[in-house]
Amino acid sequence: MALYAACDLHSNNTVLAVVDEAGALCYRQRLPNDLSLLDAALMPFREDLAGVAVESTYNAYWLIDGLQAQGYPMRMVNTLAVPQYAGLKHGDDDSDARHLAELMRLGVLPTAYIYPRGQRPLRDLLRRRMLLVQQSVRLLQSVQGYWARATGQRLSANGFRHLTRQQLTETFPEPTELFAVVSLIQTWRALQEKVSAMETWLAEDLRKRPDLIALRSVPGIGIVLGLTIVLESGEIARFDAVGQYTSYCRLVPALRFSNGKKKGTGNRKCGNRYLAWAWMEAANFAIRFEPAIQRWYQRNAARKPRLVALKAVAHKLARTGYYLLRDGGTFDVHRAFA
Repeated sequence: MALYAACDLHSNNTVLAVVDEAGALCYRQRLPNDLSLLDAALMPFREDLAGVAVESTYNAYWLIDGLQAQGYPMRMVNTLAVPQYAGLKHGDDDSDARHLAELMRLGVLPTAYIYPRGQRPLRDLLRRRMLLVQQSVRLLQSVQGYWARATGQRLSANGFRHLTRQQLTETFPEPTELFAVVSLIQTWRALQEKVSAMETWLAEDLRKRPDLIALRSVPGIGIVLGLTIVLESGEIARFDAVGQYTSYCRLVPALRFSNGKKKGTGNRKCGNRYLAWAWMEAANFAIRFEPAIQRWYQRNAARKPRLVALKAVAHKLARTGYYLLRDGGTFDVHRAFA
């Protein structure tokens, strides 16, 4: 008899539920987040388990990795895509765990990709780099704000990088204001050093990957964007078609239709926001440095909003990227933007 288990995971405890193939509840218990206790609770059902579902929360991997190492068939739940029963008067952690087990039993549990454990640190390091870059931009903007208030002039990013102590002293004669601006600049420089160190670390390991070499033939994709796309895409074979990949990159409309009529939008958060950012960044660079893509973009921008036209460029680049990751080769601009 097949059994189905699900874990409703929280920061310090997990609700474990097990149902049989008829939907009857076999086990339900709230347990501390302790791998040995959860393993012991599942052990009596181990031989008959068709799967163990775990929600894709921020702390899911310690449980998925631990149970997977013990030989359990793991499923990561795509939480955003889980259908909820409408009309229920009561819902709690116990019913949530059973609900996930029921969806697995019925064969309709939406699952997410379990990223390979060995590649996860590199992907996460690249995400931390993005966080530091975003913080650096905020620091730059803060200094630009101080400068505009003091001088009435705009401080360019290049001008910011070449500011001297004398310029700062003359522009900000008030000691507290000077201290604040200097502190922001010093913090920005420290972040830049860490960002450069991260990029060096990542590039040393991945620079010679064939899939990265293929991606870098696309105009606008350098080491950082290429690494982001490669690491966030994971195993490209998990996408059966190019449309699945571009949807995962959040580059297709999220629309609902019924009887040929638009009935609203779908879930725009489904997919990978890091890939969405990377392909949009690649599109921004491509329309600046590749004449053929620039002309294609300008034709579209003449009859559509610029952001829509830019997203169309990103969509075409992502489609090409899918085939480069899957088959290798080099980018052909005339084929991609015919």
